[in-house]
Amino acid sequence: MSSQGSAAADAFARCDSHELLEGELDGGFVILVDHASNFIPLEYADLGLPQPELLRHIAYDIGAGPLGRALAERFRAPAILTCFSRLLIDANRGEDDPTLIMRLSDGALVPGNERVDAAEREARLSRFYRPYHVAVAALLDSMVASGHPPAILSIHSYTPHWKGAQRPWHAGILWDRDPRFAVPLLEALSAEPGLRIGDNEPYGGALKNDTMYRHGTERGLAHALLEVRNDLIATPAGVIEWADRLEPHLREILKKQDIHATRRFGSAADDWNEKGDEDGRNRRVRAHRT
Repeated sequence: MSSQGSAAADAFARCDSHELLEGELDGGFVILVDHASNFIPLEYADLGLPQPELLRHIAYDIGAGPLGRALAERFRAPAILTCFSRLLIDANRGEDDPTLIMRLSDGALVPGNERVDAAEREARLSRFYRPYHVAVAALLDSMVASGHPPAILSIHSYTPHWKGAQRPWHAGILWDRDPRFAVPLLEALSAEPGLRIGDNEPYGGALKNDTMYRHGTERGLAHALLEVRNDLIATPAGVIEWADRLEPHLREILKKQDIHATRRFGSAADDWNEKGDEDGRNRRVRAHRT
């Protein structure tokens, strides 16, 4: 198992669902990592997959956990990281999303998910998924109660190649309608020589009931989802390089007063729902979010 896989296993030994990194509740900044771990409990028998598949992006966001930890330490910010593989259940989906439990992911059939019934789905929701989101909500409640509503940074990573094509971006910023955190971060990274930063690339930023929708959009908290190409943060050196790159930009952005106010901008995902185009919207988003 990789060093990151070992770290995930160690974290999972302490929890089923998530790990909370303590930080300053009045610091105005919180970090979330939805796909921090590739760990699968023994009773699930790796969902019938060979070990190499569990080291791929289909099982977790490579490097996202270490990057989240590094930034949380530098900012003394609280952070919550999942302790379970996204193949068990995807923390960054709504409970009614058909891709909540994947049977096929980037060409890999997942035997252990082939016949998941309602009882098993509920068991995974109760054991892994819901405790994570309850913990996120409780942490945000505490931070808002401190008088310093936090800006939320959600950290993910993505595979450099998708369906035979190379993705040209070094990183991407995903956002919906609230520009307060996402746009300044997008502009700051885009200004760095040699970097190609995607604006809602390689994925779209509006997904009904995903983590940022539930905890950012619906609460009116400023938020941004950072996607880093996973080969760039697959090693400790790469994680340090990106933490060094992000830290000064984040410090400047977090000085802005508006980023710590509660403001509701709504969501493009809700507009699609109102137009009765939910199925079409889901197809468009899922074409990217795997």
